[in-house]
Amino acid sequence: MSDTAETLENLLKEDRRFEPPADLASNANLTAEAYDAAEKDREAFWAEQAERLTWDTKWDRVLDWDNAPFAKWFTGGKLNAAYNCVDRHVEAGKGDKVAIHWVGEPEGDTRDLTYADLQREVSKAANALTELGVETGDRVAIYMPMIPEAIVAMLACARIGAPHTVVFGGFSADALASRLDDCQAKVVITSDGGYRRGSASALKPAVDEARTKTDVVRKVLVVRRTGQDVAWDDDVDVWWHDVVDSASEEHTPEAFDAEHPLYVMYTSGTTGKPKGILHTTGGYLVGCSYTHWGVFDLKPDTDVYWCSADIGWVTGHSYIVYGPLANGVTQVLYEGTPDTPERGRWWQIIEKYGVTIFYTAPTAIRSFMKQGHEIPDRSDMSSLRILGSVGEPINPEAYVWYRHVIGGDRTPVVDTWWQTETGSIMISPLPGVTHGKPGSAMKAIPGITTDVVDDEGNSVPNGSGGYLVVTSPWPSMLRTIWGDDDRYVDTYWSRFKKQGYYFAGDGAKKDSDGDVWVLGRVDDVMNVSGHRLSTTEIESALVSHPKVAEAAVVGAKDEDTGQAVCAFVILREEAGDGGPEIVQELRQHVRKEIGPIATPRQIMIVPELPKTRSGKIMRRLLRDVAEHREVGDVTTLADSSVMELISEGIDKGAGED
Repeated sequence: MSDTAETLENLLKEDRRFEPPADLASNANLTAEAYDAAEKDREAFWAEQAERLTWDTKWDRVLDWDNAPFAKWFTGGKLNAAYNCVDRHVEAGKGDKVAIHWVGEPEGDTRDLTYADLQREVSKAANALTELGVETGDRVAIYMPMIPEAIVAMLACARIGAPHTVVFGGFSADALASRLDDCQAKVVITSDGGYRRGSASALKPAVDEARTKTDVVRKVLVVRRTGQDVAWDDDVDVWWHDVVDSASEEHTPEAFDAEHPLYVMYTSGTTGKPKGILHTTGGYLVGCSYTHWGVFDLKPDTDVYWCSADIGWVTGHSYIVYGPLANGVTQVLYEGTPDTPERGRWWQIIEKYGVTIFYTAPTAIRSFMKQGHEIPDRSDMSSLRILGSVGEPINPEAYVWYRHVIGGDRTPVVDTWWQTETGSIMISPLPGVTHGKPGSAMKAIPGITTDVVDDEGNSVPNGSGGYLVVTSPWPSMLRTIWGDDDRYVDTYWSRFKKQGYYFAGDGAKKDSDGDVWVLGRVDDVMNVSGHRLSTTEIESALVSHPKVAEAAVVGAKDEDTGQAVCAFVILREEAGDGGPEIVQELRQHVRKEIGPIATPRQIMIVPELPKTRSGKIMRRLLRDVAEHREVGDVTTLADSSVMELISEGIDKGAGED
């Protein structure tokens, strides 16, 4: 990527601005002064944020960076994550406050849990795990649907100092087994199944199969959710209702060192040996609680918060469990899909519970764009005051649609960039400070330092592209890759070793104002006739066309140009099925928006795109199709049949010059 400065210029000239609402700006949790305070003394700034938590023993040193890149934060400090998320709120007299409005996918299936309820359930689960032989330091795997017991299980592990690894409930038995084996999980917590798209989906059979591939698991704790018949091994399997419901409600949490392991999260889409990201307790909890409070301008006494992620991903860890609960929020937890039993389910939930802060992924937003505004218009979402975006760069048109249709043109959109590895939000607008710029994550939040650099690690000038790096340590940073310190150093710190920068693996660009536009993975940059083109920017150009709902772009081998631009496009419903005319129209549109060099050689109109269950587009598979190769492994796709539809269409040569 040595000529990243040649990356596209035109599309990033985004002139639309949305200033913060006056009432929000006048009462914002984080103001412009926070940037100055953090820059003046970063360690003092983070010490101030750490005071938001309850510590059993105060730290004696904020940051130990003596053995870089192995950080220690708040050394000497001791605390308990579960106590901070539950007990302290009860002790403060807020036991009757609703912690979780839980909504099951089947209509009418709801439960409300107060903080006092949560304290009882977490204490009972902690006692039950101890009875099952789980000790401090033992690893526990959690493979569950989006039910309250999943959160209870995570907090129960944290309460007794047993690092958890949550594996997304859509992963296969093989994927589960590799993770169990890597972290040597002693116990698995699962359920008979969960509800997905209107039917019961089994989970325990995958655990049973995974156990045949590894011998590390001693006990399997099973929640009855769907009532499906499950195979049973009396030596290993135990019902949650048998051992948790009967356990004592009394449990005293133990304070653990700030650097005590809290959880291992395996990054999705890994090949070969799984990559287990290790997060520890003190710094991680500081980062989650601070960013949740600051980036979303949280007012815990009045806000109702909803993050639509699954707890199987880091977003669910940081912005469903640890951040929001540490802040004592009332939140919504939803089990199912946004279109079951009908396509307006999410908007109905927002109306019913008066959700004020909503955090979701661009891929979900674009899927709603495809349907139009009539469905969300049926629900009253006037309670919303802040919208968030997470998971990948949000293209400007999706940003504007989200703000207009869902937010009623009155809500700031916080477009957040962060990763499993960073633990919490790193780059984002501040809703009470920043004039929102559609498509740009803007700049690092107070306390975080980032830059865009060239191959040599030099900061690039405004208007240029390069590598996105974090230039100094931060509290919620990963500590290592589980069991593999060398891989940790090589993966994240070797590229800019001389400067000591963490390299995120993402390309980014500074616009003329110096604001950051994240361009996606460096791997997703094409070389067309010697020009470096970002797939993200061409996709944004396509989605800016009024007939396009979503697009994915890949570079395919080309004898003449090295690589050629190949686009896969989903049309909005009102645009019809498409044909040669719209393909040509879209090619001309990209040519006009960016320039001739970016004109797609081929545009395929497709019904869906290949996505993982976390919503990320798998461009690797699209490259296989575009280059007429056999399609690779599709086991992590949410719907593997999508690839057959795409392959059939491309074999007909649709959309090619």
